[in-house]
Amino acid sequence: MTGTGAVGVQRDGALATVRIGSGHRANALGTRDWQALSALLDRLGEDRSLRAVVLSGRGTAAFSAGSDMREWLSANPTDIDASFSAMETALTAVERLPVPVIAEVRGIAAGAGCQLACACDLRIVASDAELGMPIARWGILVPPAFAARIATLTGPATARDLLLTGRLVDGEEAARIGLATATAPAPDLASTTAAVVASITAHPPSAVRAAKQSVNTLLAPTRDRLRQLPSSPAADYASLQRTLSAFLTRSLTTGT
Repeated sequence: MTGTGAVGVQRDGALATVRIGSGHRANALGTRDWQALSALLDRLGEDRSLRAVVLSGRGTAAFSAGSDMREWLSANPTDIDASFSAMETALTAVERLPVPVIAEVRGIAAGAGCQLACACDLRIVASDAELGMPIARWGILVPPAFAARIATLTGPATARDLLLTGRLVDGEEAARIGLATATAPAPDLASTTAAVVASITAHPPSAVRAAKQSVNTLLAPTRDRLRQLPSSPAADYASLQRTLSAFLTRSLTTGT
């Protein structure tokens, strides 16, 4: 495994496995981690020998709980907006990779962690995993790009359900609503992911790259329009500080 901090990559021939997080705090990522992930994915995208990427959380407890919100406590709005910008750049880097990216999801995949899974081409999810977008409770103003990633997979009605209620779904429900490509018992997750990768890499690389590019061409008008939207505040900053302070204080008190 090469890489530093919360982002690393392991190569096995034409397959790259990217692991995110530290293995602690549910693999939450700070601004610099999102930037490191973007840079790593851009480098991988230049490798013509690459045929597939598997993206997973470090350790076995979580995919990613999203951004490390401790950074935002008492941060000014400019810094919070910059964190969201770094996050979106990393998500776009996943989408722009010319080879298939398969998310291997176990444990929690919430907020930006859920978005990271949705940015991948396929999502193989443990049946006891938890996925969702519980971000409105923090005062985060859901960006159109976030809503689009969910709605593209699930349809607008289910996207509204997930975004408005903030509820989490397990792997079985995620597969039923289109949020997951496939689900498997947690002990079988790695072998299920490996089987999917093998079925992809059995085809000529040029055909696989063309297939991904064709789907990206279909999605390009929506993605391009979203990128051209004027910048908006990332959050109701007063609500964010209030809810974060209460949450972190409660976490310190309870030891969670």
